[in-house]
Formats: sequence, structure tokens, C-alpha cells
Amino acid sequence: MIQQIKPILVALKRHKAGTVLIALQIALTLAIVCNALFIIEQRVNRLQRPTGVTESDLLAVQSRFVGATDADTPPLIRSDVLALRQVPGVADAYATNSFPLRGGGWSTGIKTDPDARKSITQTTQYFVDEHALATLGSKLVEGRNFNAGEVSVTDPKAMKTAPQILITKALGEKLFPKQSALGKVVYLGDDKSPATVIGVLDRLQVPWSGTWADNFQEYAVLQPYQLSGNFTVYLIRAKPGQLAAITKAVPETLFKVNHMRVITGKRGIRSFEKVRADAYRSDRGMAILMSVVCLVLLAITAAGIVGLTSFWVGQRRKQIGVRRALGATRGDILGYFMTENLLIGAVGVVIGAGLAIGMNLWLVSHFEMARLSLLYVLAGIVLLLILGQGAVLAPALRAARVSPVEATRSA
Repeated sequence: MIQQIKPILVALKRHKAGTVLIALQIALTLAIVCNALFIIEQRVNRLQRPTGVTESDLLAVQSRFVGATDADTPPLIRSDVLALRQVPGVADAYATNSFPLRGGGWSTGIKTDPDARKSITQTTQYFVDEHALATLGSKLVEGRNFNAGEVSVTDPKAMKTAPQILITKALGEKLFPKQSALGKVVYLGDDKSPATVIGVLDRLQVPWSGTWADNFQEYAVLQPYQLSGNFTVYLIRAKPGQLAAITKAVPETLFKVNHMRVITGKRGIRSFEKVRADAYRSDRGMAILMSVVCLVLLAITAAGIVGLTSFWVGQRRKQIGVRRALGATRGDILGYFMTENLLIGAVGVVIGAGLAIGMNLWLVSHFEMARLSLLYVLAGIVLLLILGQGAVLAPALRAARVSPVEATRSA
């Protein structure tokens, strides 16, 4: 095979246009496929993120009171929650401002020093009562839950940080590396009111699934507050097998308690399965789109290699016949075309590797993408070379079957 490289290079000089086109096609395919596979991997990982919630049998309802002032809503919300807990098939329920993957909620900075000018990190805030952990199915790894006496009503426009809070394990490790966060004091936003960590949750995801929240996706603070205001989210845990029944019963119950409300829109009432599907719809779509793009590009590249090699075989039938007449075996002819294609592919992947890294740097600077791992480039190089060799095999086998008698035929 080595001894064939020199005559191959000489032959390729006579077919510069085709050689350059195939090499550039391989380069562009490698650049796009590497970045596309990297995007797919990121999106799939996002789809598989654990929320820290027992997602089965969980129902979310968004309700807005009509004609009620902020001062009127606390007793209305309490009546709703008490009624929801009495619905047959309901295991537990509570009112909150948001929940994992909802798509909207509160975020703020968090510090361990009240006089620090800069927060250590961002975190989301969930406002809950003592029933929240049972409803969500979230697990405490340290400390205790809130008790009923610690839960109070507050105006979100004039809210102070609660004296006791729960935080996630990931947030605790960020704030207090190599220490337990239990019993530590933290400060939220610009509020200098101290909050003592009384419990640490295993995990609880933030309400947002976008890339902007990737750096604090499991940094959550739970405060024992019921917010006043005419908008409320109710989370309801159904008993096993009762989700469908309570999905119908819950809105009926709420309207019986107070018909002056609105439960409408795509987010009015959703199972957590639907919440997850809605949150990751764009990620799922992007992964599918990128997969299709990769398959199409690889198919086009393979077809280009097959077409060009077949064309060259047709042009060279007499030369191949001469070589066969001079003693070249079918293996020699097969090896010639395989080596020729490998050389073109090698040039293409070298150019493509540079393009792949350059494309990723552009995506990083314009779309907050993560940096491309060189493993993807190496995997792409191997994939394209294998694809090229597989694509050239059929026309190369046809060339190997050319009879020596072709040498005697006129051009």
C-alpha cells in the first residue's frame, strides 16, 4: 500500500477539482457534525436532569383570583389548600410561587457575608409550607423540615428573608465548601436579615431549563412563606393511580370553594410529565434537528465519495485493465482505490478539525455555548474516515473486478 502512494498522488494531480471538492465536503461535514453531536449531547443531558422531585402522580395548578385585593388572598389560598387536601385521591398539597421546570419564578444572589458587594452565586427562591417536601417527594439529607408555626403570610413587595430556611445540598457545597451548611447563616440579595439553614435537601432543580441557569441549576432556597397576591400555584400529590381522577376533581373543587378565579391557558393544570415535556420541548426539538442534519450530511458525503470514485473507475477502466494484464491482483486494485480515498479523507479531516474548533469558538462567543471537547473532534475524524472507506468500498470492488481484457479495448 505504501508503494502506491506516489502514483496515487500523481493521479490525483490530474483530478484536482474532484479531489478538492471531496476533501472540502469531508472538512465541512466534520466541522458541522462535531459541533452538532456536541449540541445533541448537551441537550440530551439536559433532558435527563433529575429535578429532585418524585415526578409521578404530581399535579400543578395555576390559579388567579378575580377582583380580590392582595389583602383578601391569604384566607382564600388557605381555604383552597384545605379543600384540596380533602379531595379523594389527594395525598397532600400546598401553595407556592413556583416549582422545578415551571418556567418562571424568583431568583436572587446569596452571600455568607452581609457586607460583601458581590453574591457568591445565584439561587432560586421557593415559598412553601410544612407540606411541601411531602408533596414534592423531596428528601432531607440533613436537619429538619419547617413546622406549622414557622410558616407565615408575607407581602412580596415588602418581604424580609425568613429567619429559618432550607437549601439544597449543591448550594450548601457552593457556599460552604467541605463543610456542612446546617446551622450556617446566609443572606439573600441585598437584605441583611440573617437566615439560618435548618435543613438541607438532597436536590431541587430551579424553575428554568435554559442555558442561562446552567450554572445554578440545583441552587434552591425554600422559605416558609405564603405570599399574598391574586396569583398562586398549587402543587398536589395524588395517591398512586389517582392522578387522572384528581386532574378532573381538583378544578371542580377549587371553583366550588371560590368561583371568582381563572384556571386557563396551557399552564392552567398540568401533570408533571407535561411540565417536563413543556420545559424541554426546545431541547428535544434541537436534538432531533441536529440528528437529522448529521445523518443528511453524512449521507451526502458518502454519496459524493461513491459518485466520484465510480466516475474515476469508469474513466480508468483501460488503465486498470493494463495493470491487471501486467500482473496486478484484484487486491492491488482494491487497495489502490482505498488508499486514494484515505489520502483525500485525511486531508479533509485535518482541515475539518480546524473548522470544527473555529466554529465552536464562534458559537461560544455568540450563543454562550460550552467549549467543544477534543474527544468529539477525534470521534468525528474516526467516523468520517470509516464512512469514507465504507463508501468507496463498492466502486473499489467494481474496479477490482475489471478484466485484463479491458487493456485491449479502444478508449
